[in-house]
Amino acid sequence: MTEYLWVSNEMKTVHSLCRVDSSIQGAASVTREIADEVEKAWLARLPGAGVVRRDLTQSPVSPAMWTDALMGRRAETPTPAQQAAVALATELGDEVLAADALLVCAPLYNWGVSGHVKCWIDMLWTDPRFAPRTYPLAGRPIVLVVARGGGASPGAPQEGWDHSVPYLVRMFGDEIFGGDVTVIETELTLADRSPAMAHLRDRAADLRARNHELAAATGAALGERFATD
Repeated sequence: MTEYLWVSNEMKTVHSLCRVDSSIQGAASVTREIADEVEKAWLARLPGAGVVRRDLTQSPVSPAMWTDALMGRRAETPTPAQQAAVALATELGDEVLAADALLVCAPLYNWGVSGHVKCWIDMLWTDPRFAPRTYPLAGRPIVLVVARGGGASPGAPQEGWDHSVPYLVRMFGDEIFGGDVTVIETELTLADRSPAMAHLRDRAADLRARNHELAAATGAALGERFATD
């Protein structure tokens, strides 16, 4: 969200980052941990900037809400549940559209997109402002922080099993929502807890450390992008 404040007769721009979390792991979440670095660097570069947070595990969006929002847009006389769902979809859309940048944390669950994230995206789709080929986030920076417990990168035994990242990149990228997408991808997050992955622990630690650095650099670059406004 871009706001304008008058300070000593000068207009100052206040920028906003919309952060969406979806991990069920709480304090143990790797996506939250990495996203914290992005947010911290953003705020360090843009003192006074805003952060709008939406935790989909604390305020989950259900398939039933999506159905109500979809049907409510079409109904001549929406039911109370449909009216509430349409209002929520509008609120979610407002949060995204008002932000200068978007930070989406999306861990891999059962080889696919988190249900929390999928329902949130589906709710956005019910908002006419997110209609196909409208590219509502055209050119807007979007950072996707993704994580998976095992390995699905090239050369891994389960290469190609991550069906979440391709979906998210396509959804938020230039083909659909139109954003300028950066992906910070951490895998092997279960290495410390899985005896079968003990031989991968050093590699997992290195990757996590590198992604902390990448997240900090990404947040700083994001802040720098708007610092000149």
